[in-house]
Amino acid sequence: MKIANRYVALAVISAACIQVGSAQTHLKRVGKVTGATVNNQEVDIKTENAFIKVAVYSPNVIRVRMDKQQLGEDFSYAVVAKPQTTKVTVTQNDNEINLATDSLKVNIRKNPYAITFTTLAGEVINQDEAGLSTSWVSENVTTYKHMQDGEHFIGLGEKTGPLDRRGNAYTNWNSDVFAYSAGQDPLYSTIPFYIGVHHNVQYGIFMDNTWQSDFNFGASNNRFSSFAAKGGEMNYYFMYSSHLADVIASYTWLTGRIKMPPLWSLGYQQNRYSYYPDTEVYRVANTLREKKIPADGITLDIHYMDKYKVFTWDKSRFPDPQGLTRKLKDMGFKVTLIVDPGVKEEKGYGVYDRGVAADIFAKYPDSTNYTGQVWPGWCNFPDFTNPKGREFWAKELKAYAADGVSGIWNDMNEFSTWGQKAPDNIFFNYEGKGASHLQIHNVYGLEMIRSSYEGYRAALGGNKRPFVLTRSGYAGLQRFAAMWTGDNRAEDSHMMAGVRLMNSLGLSGVPYTGMDVGGFTGGASPALYARWMQIGAFNPYMRNHTQINTKSSEPWAYGEEVLEITRNYINLRYKLLPYLYSSFYEAKENGKPVMRSLAIDYTHDENVYSGTYENQYMFGQAFLVLPFDSQTAIGRVYFPAGKWYDMYTGAVQQGNTKLSIELVMSKLPVYVKESSIIPMQSLIQTTAEKPTDTLTIHVYRGDINNKFVYYEDDGESYDYEKGDFYKRTITYDAGKKAITFGKAEGSSKSKFNNIKVILHGFNATAIKLNGKQFKAADDFSALMVPISRFDPTGLSNPVEGENVKSLTVKNSDGQFAITY
Repeated sequence: MKIANRYVALAVISAACIQVGSAQTHLKRVGKVTGATVNNQEVDIKTENAFIKVAVYSPNVIRVRMDKQQLGEDFSYAVVAKPQTTKVTVTQNDNEINLATDSLKVNIRKNPYAITFTTLAGEVINQDEAGLSTSWVSENVTTYKHMQDGEHFIGLGEKTGPLDRRGNAYTNWNSDVFAYSAGQDPLYSTIPFYIGVHHNVQYGIFMDNTWQSDFNFGASNNRFSSFAAKGGEMNYYFMYSSHLADVIASYTWLTGRIKMPPLWSLGYQQNRYSYYPDTEVYRVANTLREKKIPADGITLDIHYMDKYKVFTWDKSRFPDPQGLTRKLKDMGFKVTLIVDPGVKEEKGYGVYDRGVAADIFAKYPDSTNYTGQVWPGWCNFPDFTNPKGREFWAKELKAYAADGVSGIWNDMNEFSTWGQKAPDNIFFNYEGKGASHLQIHNVYGLEMIRSSYEGYRAALGGNKRPFVLTRSGYAGLQRFAAMWTGDNRAEDSHMMAGVRLMNSLGLSGVPYTGMDVGGFTGGASPALYARWMQIGAFNPYMRNHTQINTKSSEPWAYGEEVLEITRNYINLRYKLLPYLYSSFYEAKENGKPVMRSLAIDYTHDENVYSGTYENQYMFGQAFLVLPFDSQTAIGRVYFPAGKWYDMYTGAVQQGNTKLSIELVMSKLPVYVKESSIIPMQSLIQTTAEKPTDTLTIHVYRGDINNKFVYYEDDGESYDYEKGDFYKRTITYDAGKKAITFGKAEGSSKSKFNNIKVILHGFNATAIKLNGKQFKAADDFSALMVPISRFDPTGLSNPVEGENVKSLTVKNSDGQFAITY
């Protein structure tokens, strides 16, 4: 599609229209360009009513800033990247300004101002809606974009609703929404970044503005999509790449990427609001071990505190915190504590007294501390936008580190107060610049988790990875914390909404996500709990959690059959930890999420946007997960292009196919993509336990080439940043019929002395290792233990698995190849 001449016609109409920027309407449009100055890879533009800066941030990232007055100081809590020196060609004439990099072109019309982004071939990627462009109504600023035919809109972070957001509108205002409905908006966090898909192109737009914002993707109109903010400047980044995954890579280059999480945090986490006293915690821990349910974490909710006061322990319930964490560590458990920002206003309470002395609380304009009511009563709130506030928080966290606590769970950080109506005139330091609650609200959670991450890393000694979990945040939150989707309900609709929320967060740069598996409020049925735990095993963060005054939600609370089902899938997760950890390494390197909407790899397949199939996702690059609620007996599924192996039986399903499949409680439908490479280990009960010294690599025969970067490090320190890791690239070449293990990289030695390669779907008998004939063994692969038959007809159901070929070799650091 070429740039339409519609701009010219509409410009004439616009000039003839009555000026609508009158005092009566308070509406002001950008207007026509009156001057433009080129400064290397930036263009400063003056229009009738605005000041604009268009800057090339990289070959495929363009930044647009504009305001009604001269642009102010450039500052962002979200963006950490600096502009790259880029070769840019800039030309202009009386009608337009043109910029070109080696990736895209930018056309700026002068009368009136309007911007269009195109491919090098001139195909429209994204363009302002002619005649509307950007305008202000009082202090509200909105940019209007032309909706392309058939355009899909995805992402925008933690937003309920369908995968394709076309026809809907959303508000960003971080909110405490206890037991929210499956379609409620807004929720807890703000990530003002979305991806548009149309006509074989895809792009991303990130509006970096922390005020309340609104995104409209054709709701109540058939003309435009738009993004708007209640204050501040219009400031957005446009990014284009030939693959959607690269758009996410560009966004996470801008806003930062995850660091390697502590390995223990990828294990199963058992939570409740609340486990107390300490004898109850020991009971839960012992039962997990007795029933052979692998687990690595137990989380303590607010009842561990003395009258809910942060950085305290209730000594009647937890008389010996250090003894508790030490005993649990001996059992292979780490402890995570909930931490809320509200500090009880109580003289004699050390945390409060120190906060007052350091003068770090958010204030009213008359310099008195803002006071709001939460769990402990009336509280003051640390100003995390003040460097002194972050320093205060870091010092207070040292007490938890001394007690042996491994994880910090940030809650209520929207920030939440009873009444949920914190005043607009609360004043924050904002790095010395000063700002009101209206500007800081959406970024408060981000700066709290920054304080928690930086403070707890320092408290642990600087080289030990803290685990930080959050309920709220802003763009860039992935640098500091994992995120869970808040106080959901024990309902099928919430389980499926949680899948979409995590897929959307993955599209929005957040790879480490989870939900309250089993549901927080209410009580799940046995069938719902079993299905939720199955899906939870294929979440980046697997956390079981339920509310006070609900029935227990540990795996053994739903009967023996559900216990066996649950244990099967947690067992599988632990066997898959080498695959999962390597997938997190990929997220660290390029921002690609662990839990992936099919839109990432099958961007222009219209079926993936269908409401029937929108919940399907990839877990890493290999597994196609087909989630269904607990009440559906026959499920409609879609297999994208290629060939897919049933994970349980190895049966092959051809792609580009829609099927109806029978569903049973004991099994979640999961398939493996052809040519996949999946590293697995022996079953362990905790990551504190070493697996056997054989790494099993499952390879699935296919017709496409593939590669997998296998990655290990110590799982707990930052030494990997100094090269202390073990990594090797495993490639599958379908044409050459070869599986090649590249030379090991990094200064570490693998924890596995042997590699066992299991070949799925390979019928060849002439297998060679490094060019020499090698006799592969006939083997049998089964990932699940059969569920018992809970009736008089037998002991257990049949084993499901497949006949495979296998070969075992020493794990040397050098390259070796298997041909077939």
